[in-house]
Amino acid sequence: MTNTPTIGSTSRRGLLRAVAGAGAAAGLPGAAAHASGNAENQPPNLPEWSRTLGPGVIEEPYGSRSRHETAVRRYVPWLTPDRISSVSFTPLAEMHGIITPSGLHFERHHGGVPDIDPADYRLMIHGMVERPLIFTLEDLRRLPSVSRIHFIECPANGGMEWRGAQMSGVQYTHGMLSCSEWTGVLLRVLLAQTGLRPGASWLLCEGSDASHLARSVPLAKALDDAIVAYGQNGEAVRPQQGYPVRLVLPGYEGNMWVKWLRRIEVGDRPWFTRWETRTYTDLMPNGLSRQFTFVNEVNSVITYPCPEKPLRGKPGFVEISGLAWSGAGRIVRVDVSVDGGDTWRTAELQEPVLTKALTRFRIPWEWREGQVAYLQSRAIDETGRVQPTIAALRKVRGVESIYHKNSIHTWLVERDGTVVNVQIDA
Repeated sequence: MTNTPTIGSTSRRGLLRAVAGAGAAAGLPGAAAHASGNAENQPPNLPEWSRTLGPGVIEEPYGSRSRHETAVRRYVPWLTPDRISSVSFTPLAEMHGIITPSGLHFERHHGGVPDIDPADYRLMIHGMVERPLIFTLEDLRRLPSVSRIHFIECPANGGMEWRGAQMSGVQYTHGMLSCSEWTGVLLRVLLAQTGLRPGASWLLCEGSDASHLARSVPLAKALDDAIVAYGQNGEAVRPQQGYPVRLVLPGYEGNMWVKWLRRIEVGDRPWFTRWETRTYTDLMPNGLSRQFTFVNEVNSVITYPCPEKPLRGKPGFVEISGLAWSGAGRIVRVDVSVDGGDTWRTAELQEPVLTKALTRFRIPWEWREGQVAYLQSRAIDETGRVQPTIAALRKVRGVESIYHKNSIHTWLVERDGTVVNVQIDA
């Protein structure tokens, strides 16, 4: 189904590989060069849209994006033909800033999206508590609230790339990643109302979709920064993101952010559900699996240029831009290389730089006509964690896992400005 040509090699770099999925390349937004447009609408002429009265807000009770932007989408028809167990990818190459529009937020669910009447919604907290309680949505909204910006990343983000470059596009190599402003009640506020019994140390958080996904969460995390969220980017949480209420665990892998949250049980040990034994464990080279690898590692990727956004047109000034993130805290530095890691320059971090949120980085570059380049970014977080090379990561993790791949990513810029996904084995 795929082809693995050799792009080139040196004794220091090792083998370069680039693979484009057969179905992926055909569906990439922005892959074709834009037409020059209609000269009649360009200066010094008066454009046609300024000659007539446009529609008013009465026709747009909710609002919509420009009809010229409808090609930007998260759904991947060739990848997910069914409607039950689904995944979609954030089109990162089309994003500006750090906030992901709710309608372009990636999805991952295991039993479809339930249609929950908010009037019927209830959240039960029980187990090792002094006062078991049931909260309605209105109860939650009446409590003191917080609004915080955090990224969410599926632990399988980039999981197809462990053995080699596979996907043609940043939407597919890194698109199981989004960042939103989440509004809700700190979980510790709810637990304070129920009271905790001595010995309590874990929570079981369960969703109310058909799969009843349930994950064990350390009590320490729940008492730190966990949010029971009913708002996302200024509106109600979208159904695909857990409406009416989801769990937000900043910095933790996305499958633990239980959607359609219906029950929290307090206990003194993990529950070892199928979602943390059969799945969402990291297979190691010795055949054993790591369990409870909660925190998303420091990571980054260049979103321009990339396969969806090649350097077609005149050579000259280019602003390389991308995103960096870490489940351990703030990003403090991002270095960028245009020669496959031979040399590095430090990029500028765009404000705001927030803990456990996406951080936008930018750096100027002069692309010369016919120049071949190997673009890479390397992030460092406030704990000192440094994004590793793929060779260093494979040395520890092997190639059998599909989770927690955070290695430095490489885009090959061809002489004509085309951008290809490759790996440098060094």
